[in-house]
Amino acid sequence: MKGKHVRSNCSDFAGGLEQLAAEIRDCRICVEAPERAPLPHDPRPVLQVSRTARLCICGQAPGTRVHRSGRPFTDPSGDRLRSWMGIGPDLFYDPDRLAIVPMGFCFPGLDAKGGDLPPRPECRKAWHDQLFAAMPQIELVLVIGQYAQAYHLGTRRRKSLTETVANWRDYWEEAPEPGKPRVLPLPHPSWRNNAWLKKNRWFETDLLPVLRNEIARLLGPGDGDRGGTCMDVQLAAGT
Repeated sequence: MKGKHVRSNCSDFAGGLEQLAAEIRDCRICVEAPERAPLPHDPRPVLQVSRTARLCICGQAPGTRVHRSGRPFTDPSGDRLRSWMGIGPDLFYDPDRLAIVPMGFCFPGLDAKGGDLPPRPECRKAWHDQLFAAMPQIELVLVIGQYAQAYHLGTRRRKSLTETVANWRDYWEEAPEPGKPRVLPLPHPSWRNNAWLKKNRWFETDLLPVLRNEIARLLGPGDGDRGGTCMDVQLAAGT
């Protein structure tokens, strides 16, 4: 059955990141061996990874527009996120420089009120540890929303998303664990957070300048030879 075989880490097979990406592309765990109700539509994993990207964005899960396009953040949330970062689509969608690994690779469906359901738990359990182990060159992970923050921050996460993001300097200034990237928490760039952004002006005045400076360092010219083989994995079936 596709997608059911899970390895403990990327060193367990010769194909490395390329083979791992291919297995994620074929993954159907949430349909064929789900932990709860099966995914209500065909899986379409969306992801962007490479051996050379130094920056990774870890968000929630694709929405309806991304499910249709098969490309991450092709929606107003993506427009706002790129504005926060101070970059355009060319850099954002350059897998050589930027990886995108959502907590759920497929659109999880809608709830009774028409909102997106939480990311499927199968993705994290089956793939995330392996995937980040296969990209040791990542220097910074932008963790967007509570599910990404729970995975990447663990017990260091505060009681609420607001408190976690408000204490961003604590995460930014602490030395990361050996072999682990630095982590910077962000709110979700959805329009639903407009009121939050108006209330928390410090996000724009204090955090965003630091974010943009770091983005310029990681994505700007003059990086030198980063080595490895670039692999653009816009993981959408049929692309």
